[in-house]
Amino acid sequence: MTLQPASGSSPVRRFTDPATGDGLTLVPERGGLLTGWQCGGREVLYFDAERFADPAKSVRGGMPVLFPICGNLPDDLLVLPQGRFPLAQHGFARDLPWSVAPLPAGDGVVMRLEDGPLSRPHYPFAFALELELRLQPQSLAITARIHNRGEAGTSALPFSLGLHPYVVVADPARVRLEGLPSDCFDHLTMTPAATAAQLARLEQGVDFLCRGCGPVRLVDPAGGRAVTLHPAAPMDLVVVWTDPPRPMVCLEPWSGPRGALSSGDRRLEVAPGEVLELGCRYTVDSL
Repeated sequence: MTLQPASGSSPVRRFTDPATGDGLTLVPERGGLLTGWQCGGREVLYFDAERFADPAKSVRGGMPVLFPICGNLPDDLLVLPQGRFPLAQHGFARDLPWSVAPLPAGDGVVMRLEDGPLSRPHYPFAFALELELRLQPQSLAITARIHNRGEAGTSALPFSLGLHPYVVVADPARVRLEGLPSDCFDHLTMTPAATAAQLARLEQGVDFLCRGCGPVRLVDPAGGRAVTLHPAAPMDLVVVWTDPPRPMVCLEPWSGPRGALSSGDRRLEVAPGEVLELGCRYTVDSL
C-alpha cells in the first residue's frame, strides 16, 4: 500500500490498497481530517468540498475529530484547578494541523497532534493524540491513543474523545438505524426522549445520544448497502446527527456526553507519563 504525498498547492494525501482499490483520502493539516473512505469501489463518506474550500467555514463532511471535548461546556469554559480556559464546541483538534505517516505494517496511516502554542491557551496540558486508520476487508479499524506527556507530579489529563463521520446515503427518507436502545437524550431540547420518535424525524434534522450501545447498523436501501459502527468501551456512546437536506447521517462514537469535563460524567483521565487507548470499527456490507 502507498501513501501519496501532497502535490503542488493541494494538501490532500491518498492512501491506497492496490489489491482492492480501497483507500483513504486525508487532509492532516486541516484538523487531521479524513475526507474520504473508498470501500468496494464506492465512497462511504459525504464531503462538502465547496464548503471545505472556505477556511472560514466549519467543515461539513469527512470524519472530524472531537478532542478534548465532545459537544460543548457551560459558557464554553474549561474550569480547572489551573484556571479557566476558553474551549469552543468539540474542542480544537479538528482545527489544528496534524502530521501523517504510513503504519509500519503498510495497512493504513497514523496521524498525530501534539500540544503547542495554539492548544495551550485552551487546554494547559502536554499531550499527544495519535489516530490510526487501518484498512481491513470491507472495514475501517480506528485506534486513538492519548499520551499525557506531562512530568511526574503534574496533573492528570482530563478529556473526552469523539469521531464525527458523515456517512453518505442515497435516500435519507428510507434510512433505517438498527441496534439503538429504546431511550436516548435529545441534544436539541437537552431532555430525555424516545429513540423511535427521533428516528422518525431523520429527514427533519436530529441530534441525539444513546448509551449502552452494541453495534449500530445504518441501512440505506436506496444505496444498496449498510454501514455498521462497532463501538468499544470507553468510546461506546453513540450520537446520531442529520443536517437536511444533506444526503448523509452522522453515526458518531463518543467517550463522554456533552459537558463531561465539567460534570464528571464519564470524564476520562490519563496520568502523567501514561497512555490511554480507545477504538472502534466501521464495516460495510451490501444489501
